[in-house]
Amino acid sequence: MKKGLIFVLFALVSIVSYSQMSWNAKVGMNMSNITDSEMDMKIGFQAGVGMEYAFSDMWSIRPSLMFTTKGAKVSEEGVDVTYNPMYLELPIMAAASFAIADNQNIVVKAGPYFAYGIAGKAKFSAGGESEKVDLFGDGEDQMGMKRFDAGIGVGVAYEINKFFVDLTGEFGLAKLGDEGSSKNMNFSIGVGYKF
Repeated sequence: MKKGLIFVLFALVSIVSYSQMSWNAKVGMNMSNITDSEMDMKIGFQAGVGMEYAFSDMWSIRPSLMFTTKGAKVSEEGVDVTYNPMYLELPIMAAASFAIADNQNIVVKAGPYFAYGIAGKAKFSAGGESEKVDLFGDGEDQMGMKRFDAGIGVGVAYEINKFFVDLTGEFGLAKLGDEGSSKNMNFSIGVGYKF
């Protein structure tokens, strides 16, 4: 029992003594859609800050706080509809880094994300006229879309010195409304800088 406890304490001290923390900022472009629908992909954007907490040369955890736009668009019977939800998103990725050259790494990452809808409108356009309706909420002029979103993210990044390019896919697990089974799906490409 004592040997096991000493081993665990030694392992924790080793991890804490190695641990390194850094910060980063990232901007990018989203390509989003809504599952179980006949909608088309919509282009959006994301921007935010992140942290990297390294346990070793290879393993780290990378939480971020992102402002991101998602949604989709569709055109039916002369009416164009665009859904533009905006979220504050918290992805928490476990990452493995593989050195390929001096100061160059390939990073593979995966983990959950949690998001909260802070704003968003659906835009209906027909015959040169348009109307906007709030996406979130249950009022008369609102569409009743749920604010909470969560899912799984996977990605890969290429790091060179303090710069990185990042490709990430997000697959929503939370339903967007009370009816149906539509969920968010998002792919993004971003560039960032580590501090």
